[in-house]
Parts: sequence; C-alpha cells; structure tokens
Amino acid sequence: MATMATCAISISTLPRNPQRVPSRISVRTKQSQRRFLLNTGNLEVCNGEGSVEKWKVGVSFFPSFLKKKGKSSEEIKAELLQAIEPLDRGAEATPEDKERIDQIASELEAVNTIKEPLKSDLLNGKWELIYTTSRSILATERPKFLRPNGKIYQAINADTLRAQNMETWPYFNQVTANLVPLSSARVAVRFDTFKILGFIPIKAPGRGKGELEITYLDEKIRVSRGDKGNLFILKMVDPTYRVPL
Repeated sequence: MATMATCAISISTLPRNPQRVPSRISVRTKQSQRRFLLNTGNLEVCNGEGSVEKWKVGVSFFPSFLKKKGKSSEEIKAELLQAIEPLDRGAEATPEDKERIDQIASELEAVNTIKEPLKSDLLNGKWELIYTTSRSILATERPKFLRPNGKIYQAINADTLRAQNMETWPYFNQVTANLVPLSSARVAVRFDTFKILGFIPIKAPGRGKGELEITYLDEKIRVSRGDKGNLFILKMVDPTYRVPL
C-alpha cells in the first residue's frame, strides 16, 4: 500500500479555507494516478486499481453554506396551520395529532421574539380559537350537534388587562375576566361575569379562575398554555376590537 510520501500532494498543501477546497483532486504519483476525495473529516485516496485508502483529517471540509438552517417562523406557522386545518379545532385530533401539533407549537415558541407579550400592543383585539386540547371548551363529551359549532373568540385589552371569551352558534355564551400579571408573559385569570345566550348575566363562581402563559405572539398568531396543561392556538381576526368594561 502506498503512503503519503509517494504522493505529489499532502494534507498540509490543501487550502486553508474549507469553503474553497474542491471535492475532487487528481494528481500523478510515482506509481499511478490517484484521485483525492475530500469528505467531512476524511481524506480518501482512490488509486488506479480502484482500491481506496483513507486518512482521518482533523478539520471539516463541509462548506458552511451547506449546513442546514433552521425553519423560519413563517414556515413553522404554515406547517402548524396545515396540521390544524382538518382537526375541527382539536375535537377530531388523535393522540398522534396532538403530539405533532404540540411539537410544531414548541418549534414556534422557540423562535418567539416578543418576550414581554403583556406589554405588547399585538395582544390587543379579537382572536379566533383555531385549536385547543381543552375538552371543556370543545365539549367533546357531548354529541357533536350539541357542541359549540360556531366560531369561538377570545378578546384581550392589554392596557386594562380585561379578557372576554365568546361562543357563537348555537349557545352564544360569553364570559369576562380580569387578568392579573404573574410575570411578563403569564397571568392569573379571574372570571367575573357569565352571559348565558349572550344576554343573561350570571356572576362567576369563586372557582372560576385559572392561569395562562402566552408563549408565542405576533400580529397573526398567538400560542398560549394553561395551568392544566392545555394548549391554545388562536389567529387574529380584529385588532381594533375592545373588551367592554
């Protein structure tokens, strides 16, 4: 077997800039023509007879521009919306679906740039619920014709820290709440008044409370997680809407 001493080129003569290293070098040695193939961490020498000699190289010859880049927030949102679309807000989601949605939502949360959402004007307005794992909201224990079949909205006033949940067809129920900041992204939710069929007011019971953390926010999409482990994904429909005082 030939050694590096018999070749007209050695590792030390290769260019120092990995991006400028060619993927194939042909040189003439004393015995035969050999072809040098540069792989990540390896130098392969192919002689004329077809056999291959390999050396470990302590440097990567993979150009930096070939390294895979992470997905953008727009790409992740498109993937999330496509996965959500056939699931009827989550009512038709299988355990596998829920796991996939949670994974994509986590990817989106990882690229969140709004670190203090409670101070952001992007929070203001009416949001439509497009996916949740909350069985109480989806009413999955009921027959399908008795579930809230119309759109479900949540509105927030960031300045007054007021929130309003609104069902549409067929019940038109509503509830308003005060939001008590626990951090720059997490609030305690204190429900105060329910409106049955949209106009019969009932004072909320003392147990009507919970916590909510806003984990992703932009002008189109909001992701939140509740204290009971539920995931909520909403899309903006009216940034001018204000919760009634």
